[in-house]
Amino acid sequence: MRSAPPGEGIVIGIDPGVARTGYGVLRRCDPYPAPLAFGCIETGSGHRPARRLLAIYEEVSGLLDKYAPECLALEQLFFSKNITSAMHVSEARGVILLAAEQKGISVTEYTPNQVKMAVTGSGRAEKHQVQEMMRRLLCLQEIPRPDDAADGLAIALCHINMTR
Repeated sequence: MRSAPPGEGIVIGIDPGVARTGYGVLRRCDPYPAPLAFGCIETGSGHRPARRLLAIYEEVSGLLDKYAPECLALEQLFFSKNITSAMHVSEARGVILLAAEQKGISVTEYTPNQVKMAVTGSGRAEKHQVQEMMRRLLCLQEIPRPDDAADGLAIALCHINMTR
């Protein structure tokens, strides 16, 4: 396998949320993508909404600076019965989109069902199934936790699978 320059072949997957934004960073490699990092950006519920969004923006910007990805894959907002929750998630998505645009990084969006189908073979997979598939497909020693981090990896892997 040839060595890629920094950023080449790197995809960041992001599962947006206000309390917890999951992310996963993968490098395209043959025969399987290699995980570089995964985790969560957590914001405290005691902070003002604007402060929470700023924290998400700064952390995502830092990830984009560190890994210089070729693409950011983002989970689309799905319809929610709780409109207030949907609004907060859409605000988080907005600051993530802003960070990517400022750095000139293209964004591709996937529905939750597309992500689940791409990594488990079923659009109705449960959270624990996605976590287990990330462990297996990325040869991780343990299941990635919390599930938002596994979702970030799954979104990145979905993008890699869809663009092969």
